[in-house]
Amino acid sequence: MAIQAGLVGLPNVGKSTLFNALTKASIPAENYPFCTVDPHIAITNVPDERLEKLAKTFGSQKLIPATVQFSDIAGLVKGASKGEGLGNQFLANIMNVDLIIHVLRCFEDEDITHVHNKINPLDDFEVISSELMLKDLESIEKKEEKLTALLKGAKSKNYTTQQIKELEKEQELIKKIKNYLNSGNLEAVIKTVDEYEQEGIRTIHLLSAKNFIIIANISEDDLQSKNYLNNEHYKKLVEKFGKNKVIPVSAKIEAELAQLSEQEKQEMLDALEIQNSGLDQIIKSAYKNLNMITFFTCGPKEAHAWSIKKGITIKKAAGTIHSDMERGFICALVYNYKDIIEAGNEAKLRDSGKIRTEGKDYIVQDGDVLLIRFNV
Repeated sequence: MAIQAGLVGLPNVGKSTLFNALTKASIPAENYPFCTVDPHIAITNVPDERLEKLAKTFGSQKLIPATVQFSDIAGLVKGASKGEGLGNQFLANIMNVDLIIHVLRCFEDEDITHVHNKINPLDDFEVISSELMLKDLESIEKKEEKLTALLKGAKSKNYTTQQIKELEKEQELIKKIKNYLNSGNLEAVIKTVDEYEQEGIRTIHLLSAKNFIIIANISEDDLQSKNYLNNEHYKKLVEKFGKNKVIPVSAKIEAELAQLSEQEKQEMLDALEIQNSGLDQIIKSAYKNLNMITFFTCGPKEAHAWSIKKGITIKKAAGTIHSDMERGFICALVYNYKDIIEAGNEAKLRDSGKIRTEGKDYIVQDGDVLLIRFNV
């Protein structure tokens, strides 16, 4: 399953520039608001050196990496939940993504205007979060009305005691969410939704409760030799959200890297004393925050990487490859990437006894190589 990540941010924070760089797409990135009106979408390969090594081991003719889908969602402004700046359209686009990537400007540049005429990434984040919560509040109030009507007519419609209890629990959840949204307590919203989901109680999907990461868009100078560690804006973001949530990236540098060959790209990264490109960092963070892992299927024709949620059974994972494999699942031959690389080939791995047969309840691990047996 491809991760769907949406880049959001206020106008002129470098969002479209970063999108262009990450996807090597060619969309406008001008110095004025609402340059990007429709959400531009592009599919980008997930860099994974394991796939290349597996392809060499199996002599695979073709490599098929896992992918992530980036959406460049047009710049939000204060009042978006009420339709300001084409806000309703933008907010609707956010509903379709798995992960929100907040792009926050952390550099000064007099030649690039800011919608609020000042650089304050924490304020920018609050503007976007507030608009998401206001939109959620509107949706929650509509849901509350429907639940009230359902409970009033529950007895006449012969609802079971269990069905009524579930409706009452959802109503309870809705009221709590409504109160937290009204007070602007995003952390409490997310915590409450998680607590009720553990009890099997779910309600409408909330924009404000979606998982997110933050891109701190820094200058080229700040990127070099980790000078961003002294950037006050970056430090405040890390203090509030934690280091794992905040990724320092220079959209301008990423745009330059996207135009280079692999060798030139590596030379530039070395010169800047950077180990990984912004794309690599974003993908890694996205995987971690969405609890994703990768498994592989390999052979002489192709080496294929597949993305799934951590904790999924092998039968469910087989459905990622093809629905017939899940429907007719019998068993699977399983071993891990590290074992095949250490052994050198399948024959030696088989001799070592590290290829095993697993049934439908086996939980797939990151780096597993699978050969699915099925019959339909």
